Amino acid sequence: MSKTMSKAISPKTNSKDQDDIRQQVRESYTKVAEASNSGDSCGVEASCCGVSDDTAINTLISTRMGYSENDLEAVPEGADMGLGCGNPRAIAGLKAGETVVDLGSGGGFDAFLAAQEVGTNGRVIGVDMTPTMISKARANADKGKYSQVEFRLGEIEHLPIADNTADVIISNCVINLSPNKGQVFSDAFRILKSGGRLAISDVVASAEMPADMKNDPMLLAGCMAGAEIVENLEVMMAEAGFEQIRIVPKDESKAFIKDWAPGQGVEDYVLSATIEAVKPRSGGCC
Repeated sequence: MSKTMSKAISPKTNSKDQDDIRQQVRESYTKVAEASNSGDSCGVEASCCGVSDDTAINTLISTRMGYSENDLEAVPEGADMGLGCGNPRAIAGLKAGETVVDLGSGGGFDAFLAAQEVGTNGRVIGVDMTPTMISKARANADKGKYSQVEFRLGEIEHLPIADNTADVIISNCVINLSPNKGQVFSDAFRILKSGGRLAISDVVASAEMPADMKNDPMLLAGCMAGAEIVENLEVMMAEAGFEQIRIVPKDESKAFIKDWAPGQGVEDYVLSATIEAVKPRSGGCC
């Protein structure tokens, strides 16, 4: 990978700015968790911040993302807050006994679905930087009696997980929120076992977003303003060490992204995508 290309996509924000962005996102998702706990809506109900007190609305949002009604019925009430942009489990190919890490685990929805696939001999670790979300997820785990699931407070750029722990990393519409995506992929690589894999649903940019959109706090917290160009993500992932990188944007996702910020035209710049990659096996290619 050329140094010129690497320099072109290096983080454009300093440490203070990155911390400010994280705090802004943390405050937004604290409100989401509190709204869910109280049965209120945090805002536009079709958005990435789409928690509603209407179960039918949350069901509609999640089924548009690729979940089945059986999925929604299989988790504790309150775990699904309609916050995703896809279904990472659909591409993860999870197997019994595997260890899964969920980046930005929220209320635990994807973590609980993963737990059902890896079984009681498997393990699922959810990581979220919002204390209120961690408390909510842990309460949901207790309600659902998920003994193989745990939730840890931490940033996805600096995961509180040992090296070579995970067989699979999943994430749902969270990496776009990070002000240092290269570090996210670098730390994901660190905690994956040899031959481990990424299975991510996220929002990517199909075109360079206007400055007023990129700097809009609501669009940032709503999983839009922080979207990165696909080619830049590929470079970041390759520099982190990943191989078999595959990013597939979904044109059909523009229909629901349009609902995230009605009338602002964000669907012309961002769309949902699946992101897959593999950590090479020690001593040779995968």
